Amino acid sequence: MVRSMTGFGRGTYSEQGKEFTVEIKSVNHRYIDFYIKLPRQIAFLEERVREIVSKSLYRGKVDIFISLEDRSEDSKSVTLDEALADAYIQAVEKLRDKYNLVDDISVALVSRFPDVLRIEKTEDDEEQLWKVLSCALETAVSSLIQMREKEGNELRASLLQKADIMQDIISKISDRSPEVVLEYKQKLESRIRDLLNQQTIDENRIAMEVAIFADKCSIDEELVRLGSHLIQLREILGIQKQPVGRKLDFLVQEINREINTIGSKSNDILITKNVLELKSETEKIREQIQNIE
Repeated sequence: MVRSMTGFGRGTYSEQGKEFTVEIKSVNHRYIDFYIKLPRQIAFLEERVREIVSKSLYRGKVDIFISLEDRSEDSKSVTLDEALADAYIQAVEKLRDKYNLVDDISVALVSRFPDVLRIEKTEDDEEQLWKVLSCALETAVSSLIQMREKEGNELRASLLQKADIMQDIISKISDRSPEVVLEYKQKLESRIRDLLNQQTIDENRIAMEVAIFADKCSIDEELVRLGSHLIQLREILGIQKQPVGRKLDFLVQEINREINTIGSKSNDILITKNVLELKSETEKIREQIQNIE
């Protein structure tokens, strides 16, 4: 399962006058990191949101934005504070009697006094709210995953292409490696002839020197391990049920280690050139897998 950690998803669902809109965006991150912003009146649902999303997303910095529009008829109610209204009326009547004022006490007057009539929000049913929110959330998560999988497939194709390029370079190094020893033997013989100014030289001594050189610059084991790592890279990029980002990150470290060893043993300009090309492709792979879940 190759998924990118970058994506965006949106989901909307409404029922009984309540409409939730959920937007989720994610970018690459070493671990899973959630930021959830939702209306204060439904803050108690935050942990349930986190639990649902964490079952589908394993790595990345995930921002979740939730909005609620309540159009239900029973979402608000008006209550009368009778005790407060009685107190206001008594105070007004006392004011009227004391100062001999015209009696104009009316319903309109009393209703305008502070807090006599209060608009109160009806307490929501938590399970009903979660039912609506979870539908919008699942749609948003599904949309996000589709985008992450689409980009993940593109990354997978690019990584496999780079693995093929690296395999071609490794083949060139493998073909060149025996020639390096042969060329060293020829150069050694030529130098000794020049120094001794004669055609007859000690073949046993030459063979020993060449064997020492061949042992010091042998990269056969590194090439075998490097080829094995590339096979493993292709296997990891195959169909797997679990996220592969961390596996790929570790594997690229091992690939880079083998390439560095080959470079340190190289005594040939052509092999060194190929090693630089391998490092370049490895760096491209490393950058791309930073965005794989």
